[in-house]
Amino acid sequence: MNEIAKMLLEGTRDTLYMTLAATFFGYLLGLPLGIVLTVTDKNGIRPNALIYRILDIIVNILRSIPFLILLILVIPVTRFIVGKSYGSTATIVPLVIAAAPFIARMVESSLKEVDKGVIEAAESMGANALTIIWRVLLPEARTSLLVGVTIVLGTILGYSAMAGVVGGGGLGDIAIRYGYYRYETGMMLVTIVILVALVQILQGIGMLISRRLDRRNA
Repeated sequence: MNEIAKMLLEGTRDTLYMTLAATFFGYLLGLPLGIVLTVTDKNGIRPNALIYRILDIIVNILRSIPFLILLILVIPVTRFIVGKSYGSTATIVPLVIAAAPFIARMVESSLKEVDKGVIEAAESMGANALTIIWRVLLPEARTSLLVGVTIVLGTILGYSAMAGVVGGGGLGDIAIRYGYYRYETGMMLVTIVILVALVQILQGIGMLISRRLDRRNA
């Protein structure tokens, strides 16, 4: 295997590693945040204007910061957590910070699509908030949530490519080093093709799973 092919394989591996790891940790933060936003909304099952407003402001602020700027802003945090501010593992930190509020909004949107009648029926049977969340909201919104995962994967993969500007590793780093600094357009086009293919594959898998689990198609 020649050096270029080996480098592209390693870049693809690093890009997938960053994307999947950041998506996983992003959902660990974003899913609960999205649930709380839905529950505490004025039309939620436990309205709380103060909590909703605070979380809403935090999410909006984080979502408003361009990823490249966020990447630089959180360098001290990244260095504290990982021990360095460059490389694929270090890039996961800003990716998670950028993804979590985006995921929270996706989750909030999906949960708000659940039929109010189903929620009211659960409440009339004496179900508490936690039961409604786990037995009604999440199961009823699972198809929309899975579609959201595919969108998140594509978005994070794009963010991971941007991280190549500051030595984030992966295909983005290869594109910057060879396509921008060395003017090797061919190499940059190859990385773009691979990135597009990865997005299509990940989203295709996600959509297939969501269709399989969609009870409306049963």
